[in-house]
Amino acid sequence: MADRSGAEHQLWLRSFHQATPGAPRLLCLPHAGGSASFYFPVSKALSPAVDVRAVQYPGRQDRHLEAPLDSVQDLARGVFRALDERDGTPLALFGHSMGAMVGFELARLLEDAGRPPAVFFVSGRRGPSVERSEDVHQGDDARLIEEVTRLGGTDGAVLRDEEMLSMILPVLRADYRAVETYRHTPGPRLSCPFVALTGDADPRVTPEEARTWSQETDGPFELHVYPGAHFYLVAQQQAVLARIEATLRRLASGTGAGTGAVV
Repeated sequence: MADRSGAEHQLWLRSFHQATPGAPRLLCLPHAGGSASFYFPVSKALSPAVDVRAVQYPGRQDRHLEAPLDSVQDLARGVFRALDERDGTPLALFGHSMGAMVGFELARLLEDAGRPPAVFFVSGRRGPSVERSEDVHQGDDARLIEEVTRLGGTDGAVLRDEEMLSMILPVLRADYRAVETYRHTPGPRLSCPFVALTGDADPRVTPEEARTWSQETDGPFELHVYPGAHFYLVAQQQAVLARIEATLRRLASGTGAGTGAVV
């Protein structure tokens, strides 16, 4: 994922801090309604030892004039086209909630291209083989706001600002449509290690559902459960970052992603 001047790279990827040359790369994929800036604290904490890049989906922040995409596969293809890993630096993926789904389809594309991720951190999302009937995206604005409020991922002040709401609701609806209409297509298992992370009180995924990610890889698998709900990773940031750092250090030393422990 070396720097380049290509338009797609500039559109899709954000880098907030300088990294040490040769540092492992961590590509972070946001949740529904989320943006690249959600991962600014991650970049600040891990840099310069880790080269943190964050994905900016269409329709938000500096891409607000673009129409949002409402397909997980289309989002994954957009990120894939923006990547350039010709320098051979290992690429780790971190996806939270919808980002885990986009990351999964991205990992498939990378594997097919002969460039599998070094490790895939899947956060706050059940494995793709576990399907539920969900239709929040088909409801009115009040229902969409109620769901986002329940999960706690959006500042309440934003949800009370009519002007801000008019900007974010189309993005939220497109993201929820992408999530809720996604259907897992069976295919070859991935080869990279998976590290699943989840909150013990997440209304969207149980620890048992998070464990089903193990069905998607032939590599090592770990599950780590933290106190908290859907956005457990905010309150548990220090512990989550420590897990990421420890995993990347093990991979760099050639000792693998872990032992499959449940914490």
